[in-house]
Amino acid sequence: MVGLGPRKPPSRRGSMADVPKDLLDQINRLEELFTVPQEKLKQITDHFVSELTKGLTVEGGSIPMNPTWCMGFPDGYETGTFLALDMGGTNLRVCEINLPEEKGEFDIIQSKYRMPEELKTGTADELWDYVADCLQQFIEYHHEGEELDQLPLGFTFSYPATQEYIDHGVLQRWTKGFDIEGVEGKDVVPPFEAALAERGVPIKLTALVNDTTGTLIASAYTDTDIKIGCIFGTGCNAAYMEDCGSIPKLAHMKLDPNLPMAINCEWGAFDNEHKVLPRTPYDIIIDKESPRPGQQSFEKMIAGLYLGEIFRLVLVDLHGNPDVKIFDGQDIGKLKKAYSLDASFLAQIEEDPFENLSETQDLFANKLSITTSKPELELCRRLAELIGTRAARLSACGVAAICKKKGISSCHVGADGSVFNKYPHFKARGAQALREILDWPKGKKDPIEILPAEDGSGVGAALISALTLKRCKEGQTAGIRDPEAMLSGIKAAEPKKT
Repeated sequence: MVGLGPRKPPSRRGSMADVPKDLLDQINRLEELFTVPQEKLKQITDHFVSELTKGLTVEGGSIPMNPTWCMGFPDGYETGTFLALDMGGTNLRVCEINLPEEKGEFDIIQSKYRMPEELKTGTADELWDYVADCLQQFIEYHHEGEELDQLPLGFTFSYPATQEYIDHGVLQRWTKGFDIEGVEGKDVVPPFEAALAERGVPIKLTALVNDTTGTLIASAYTDTDIKIGCIFGTGCNAAYMEDCGSIPKLAHMKLDPNLPMAINCEWGAFDNEHKVLPRTPYDIIIDKESPRPGQQSFEKMIAGLYLGEIFRLVLVDLHGNPDVKIFDGQDIGKLKKAYSLDASFLAQIEEDPFENLSETQDLFANKLSITTSKPELELCRRLAELIGTRAARLSACGVAAICKKKGISSCHVGADGSVFNKYPHFKARGAQALREILDWPKGKKDPIEILPAEDGSGVGAALISALTLKRCKEGQTAGIRDPEAMLSGIKAAEPKKT
C-alpha cells in the first residue's frame, strides 16, 4: 500500500488470514482513515508554505513565526566559556560549555536539579529564587575560590513565549504541569536577574533561547549543512533562518533586508482552521476535549503526547461497537482512562518481533488488565503502525514546506525529541514522505536528510549567547535592549589579544 512505510519488520511475517471479517473490515476502515497518500501530502505542504509566509506578515496567521533575534549561524570558531540553563518539566539543567579554538568543538560539564512539585504551582518569587539557588550551587561547586567575571548565560525557556529582544521574553502560557501565578503575560527577565543579583551570583543573562532555535544553532555548529532545526517529541516545532527582508512584521525596524534572523515557527498551530489536515473522528474528539480546543491542530496529530490517546480512543470506540467483537465481555476500565497510554506504548507494539505478538499480549495484560486474542493483537499492531506512520508523514510536510519556501534543494535537518529518537521507523517513514512530496528521483541519495540533532538547550543556548555578544561587540545591536550592560564585566565579550 502506498505511503505506509515499512509494514512489518522482517523478523515477523504476521498474517491476516486468521482475522475474522468484523475485525478485518475495521482494519480496512482504519487504513482508509489514517493513510495519507502522496497527493494529500503535497496539498498539505503547499498550504503549509502559504501559512509560514502569512505568519511573517503584520497581520499574522495561525503559525506565530516568532523572530528570535538570533541573527546568523555560528561559523564554528566561536570561543569562550558560557553557561546554559534549561528549565524543563521535571529537571533544571545547568551546563557550562567551553568553546575552544578548534572548529566545531565543545566541552561540557553539567548538573541536574530536580524541580520540586510544589514549585510548579507556587509563586513567581519562589520559582526564580530556586533557579538562582541552583545556579549559585553550580558556580560554587565548579569554581570554588575563583574570582570570576560575569559568566554569560543562555536561558532555554521551553514554554510558549514571545520575544521582542534577545534578552527579553513574555511568557504566553505555562505548559508541562506548571501553573505559577504572576508570570504569564510578563517579562521573565527582570525578576530572574533580581534573584541572581540578590545572591551576588556572577552571571549575566545574555540570551533567552527557545529550545528549537537552540537545536538549529547547535546542530549548525557541528554540521555546516544544517538549515533547519526540529523537535518531534511530546510537542513539535521547527526553526530556520529567514532573511529580514522577508519578515514584513519587522519592516518598521528598518533592518538590512539581507540580514539573517532565526524564526521559531511554533508550527504546532498549523491548520487551526482545519482546511487541509485529514482529521479523523478521533482527532476531533482529542481537540474538543483538550484544554484549548481549536488550537495546536497539527501538534495534536503528530506529537508524542497525543499518539497514545488516538490509539486508545479507537480501541474504546471499537469495544463499544455492537458489530465488532473486541475485548468482548472484558472490563476495559483502565483503557477508558484518558491519556493512560503514551507514545511508548505504541512503540513497544511496533517493536514486538514475535509472529504471535506475545510481547504485545503481555503489554495489554500488564498495563490494561486485558486479555487479547491473536486477531485482536493483529488489529492493534496495524493500528499502531497506521498512527505512527501518519505522524511521521505529516511531520515531513512541515520540513518540505520550509525547504520549498526558502528554495532549499539540498540540506541537513537537525531533529530532536523522544518521538524522533525512539519511535520505530519514524525516520524512515518521514524520509519516504519527503521523497513523495518533493519528487526526488529513485535510487539516488536523498538531498534533504533529517538527522539526530546536537544538544539545543545546552550547547545551542551557549552558542546563541556567544553569537549575541559577538554582534554586540561589532555594533550590530538590533533586538538587544541594553548593549552596554550586556558587555560590561563579561570576559567572553572582550576582544582577543593579538
